[in-house]
Amino acid sequence: MAEKRDYYEVLGTDRSASQDDIKKAFRKLAFQYHPDRNKEPDAEEKFKEVSEAYAVLSDPEKKGQYDRFGHAGISGRYSAEDIFRGANFRDIFTEFGFGDDILSRIFGGIFGGGFGFNFQRGRQGPRRGSDLQTRIEVALEQVATGTEVELSLNRLKKCSRCNGDGAEPGTDVATCPTCKGTGRVERRTQSLFGQMIRVAPCDRCDGSGKIPDVPCTVCKGQGLEEKRTRLDVKVPQGIEDGTQMILRGQGEDGPHGGPPGDLYVNVRVKPHPFLIRRGRDIIYEAEINFPQAALGTSVNVPTLFGEKPIKVPSGTQSGEVLRMKGDGIPTRFGKGDQLVHINVVIPKKLKRRQRELIEELGKELGANTKKKAWWWR
Repeated sequence: MAEKRDYYEVLGTDRSASQDDIKKAFRKLAFQYHPDRNKEPDAEEKFKEVSEAYAVLSDPEKKGQYDRFGHAGISGRYSAEDIFRGANFRDIFTEFGFGDDILSRIFGGIFGGGFGFNFQRGRQGPRRGSDLQTRIEVALEQVATGTEVELSLNRLKKCSRCNGDGAEPGTDVATCPTCKGTGRVERRTQSLFGQMIRVAPCDRCDGSGKIPDVPCTVCKGQGLEEKRTRLDVKVPQGIEDGTQMILRGQGEDGPHGGPPGDLYVNVRVKPHPFLIRRGRDIIYEAEINFPQAALGTSVNVPTLFGEKPIKVPSGTQSGEVLRMKGDGIPTRFGKGDQLVHINVVIPKKLKRRQRELIEELGKELGANTKKKAWWWR
C-alpha cells in the first residue's frame, strides 16, 4: 500500500496556512479533480486525497492531532466516517453545482469500508426559498461615483394572513404523518461503495413537519403570498459591465418559515455617447484644426466628472494622446486616467481667402519632403 502524502503537500499549502488559505486551496483542487468534470483515470483518487486532507486540516482538533503525530494521530484516533464528519463539503460543492448523490457516491466508499454516511444530517426543517434574478442599468458616470438603484419586483413572502404557517387563523396544525414531524425523509440504497443515505425535505409538508387542518384561504396552505416589494441596490464604484451581484437573503422566502433564497442582479453599463471605457481608463476623441495643433490651444472635453479644460501643446501631431490624470474610473486598485486622442482635422473644402492663406503659409514653410531611408532610422 502506497504511503500517504503529507496533507499540506496534497493541498499545496504550508503549516502556517490559515483556514481561509486551506479552504481556498481545497476549493481549487476539488474543482480540478472532481470525477464528473475530470475524466482522467486517476481523477477520483486525487479527488479523494484532497478531500481527506481538507477534512483533517479544516477541523482544529484533527489538525492539532495531525500536526503533532502525523498520519498516525489520525488513523489511530478517528474512524473513516469520523474523519469526514463536520467538514463543510456541502457549501463548497453547492457552488460547483454538485449534488448530494455525488457526495455520497464519492465519499461513501472512500476507504473501501462500506460505511453509510449522511451528508445532510444537519439539513432539516423547512426548505430554502427560491433564488431570483433581475437586471439593472447604470450610466458610466454612476460607475465612476457609485450609486444606488431602486428595484421593484414580485417576490413570494410570508403570508400576511396565516403568518407563514399555512393554516387558516383559528385552526390547528397537525404533525405530518409522512415524516412524523421531523421535516425530512431518508432513503437508503446499497451500492458498490457501500450504503448511501440520502436525506431530503419531506414532500408532503415541505420540510416543516406540520400540516394545517384547514389551509389558509390566501396562500392555500403554502405559507407564502406574492408581494410587490421595493429594494435599494448599492452599486459600487468601478463595477464592470456584465457583473453579477449576489444579494444574500433577498430572494423568495422559504415555505413554512424556511430561509430565504438569494437575489442575483446582473449589471449592464449603458454606452456613453462620447466616452469609451478601457479597464480603469476612459478614452475620448478630440478634434482640433491645424492652427490649434501648430500654435497650441486649450479645449474643453467631457469627463465622467463634468467638462474640464485640457492644454494642447504647440506642435501636437494628429494621433498623439494627452493624459488627464485621475479622471478615469476609480477602483479598489486606484483611479484610472482619461486618455484624449488628438485628431487634427483637415478641411475638405476651402474658401478663396483660406486657400490663399494656406498657399502663402506653404511657400513660407517650404517643401520638406526629404526622408531618411528606413534603414537609417
